[in-house]
Amino acid sequence: MNTAMLVMVGACFVAAFASGMAGFAFNLIAAGILFHWLPPQETAPVLVVGSFLIQLGTIRAVLPAMRWAVLRPYVVGGVLGTPLGILVLKVTSAQAITAGVGALLVVYAGYTLARIALKRAPHAFTTGPLPDAGIGFAGGVLGGIGGFSGALPAMWGDLKGLRKDEARAIFQPFIIAMQALATIGLLAGGFFTADSAIMLLACLPALAAGAWLGVRAYGLIPPEGFRLVLLVLLLLSGLSLVV
Repeated sequence: MNTAMLVMVGACFVAAFASGMAGFAFNLIAAGILFHWLPPQETAPVLVVGSFLIQLGTIRAVLPAMRWAVLRPYVVGGVLGTPLGILVLKVTSAQAITAGVGALLVVYAGYTLARIALKRAPHAFTTGPLPDAGIGFAGGVLGGIGGFSGALPAMWGDLKGLRKDEARAIFQPFIIAMQALATIGLLAGGFFTADSAIMLLACLPALAAGAWLGVRAYGLIPPEGFRLVLLVLLLLSGLSLVV
């Protein structure tokens, strides 16, 4: 097993644990590791399919809280945004993609962690379907770029003051839908190769082990701790992508 394969397997284990615990951080954490070794165009197939499999394996925990009427605007927007994201992946440099994703995460997570440190809780608010669809569209673009579809819906849920189960019942099903669509788009765009298939097969045991451990941690963390872990993961991922 070569160095690139070892890094991929290790990154998938760490990211699978984060995803099992936080519900969406698989691609972000994995990208924070892998983008130092491989360009986004090469890692996208493994990250998208890996995330899809993990979300399918952990979706049962949020099914009781899932409501299609709430989820629908996000999915509709995401369906429109994903093809644009795949186009961006095809024509944009790896450096630009890496820096863009990292900067977004650093700004948001840094701001929200500072707000928590100052003990200023977010004020809960409600929105209509149009803003939610806009978040879904942007999430779809990020999903097409590299499977980062869950970041913006999760941030949006935090800004709206949603409970942990409410937020996860939105962004986790959204991720499943977007990763399925992104997989089709990446296949059509020629991003899947024999090497990416071999890498994915090698990562399956790490994905399963990491996700299982993450789900166990999810059940043990209280809402406040969950939110802090989520934001710290975002900040660390963003910093690793920008530096």
